[in-house]
Amino acid sequence: MLDRIGTKRHKVQHLMFDAPPPDLTHPDLSTKAGRKAFRHEMRMVAVRPRRWGLWLLTAGFLVLLSPSAFGVHAIFGWSPSLIGIVLMLAALPLLIVGALRRRAYVRGRMRLKGE
Repeated sequence: MLDRIGTKRHKVQHLMFDAPPPDLTHPDLSTKAGRKAFRHEMRMVAVRPRRWGLWLLTAGFLVLLSPSAFGVHAIFGWSPSLIGIVLMLAALPLLIVGALRRRAYVRGRMRLKGE
């Protein structure tokens, strides 16, 4: 049995599952509290890949801007533009994986309605 949505134990349980557990019911989106709980649940899916992807994307963008903003023209002998592009390209698969995992979770969660 799962705990109420929003509790610390509930968050830990969601980190353990790639797909929704079979004993969850369809979310009640007709109430404000139900929508809020569902949004919170969706934010907790694939947190790490999305967070790392956003950090890499931000770092890549800042490094890409560093030559014009700070006058930095070499970082350990490498061009900041090249490092920035590599960081942003490394972020792309993480963001895609996060989106695909969230989409799979939502599909599995909504499939529970028909059962």
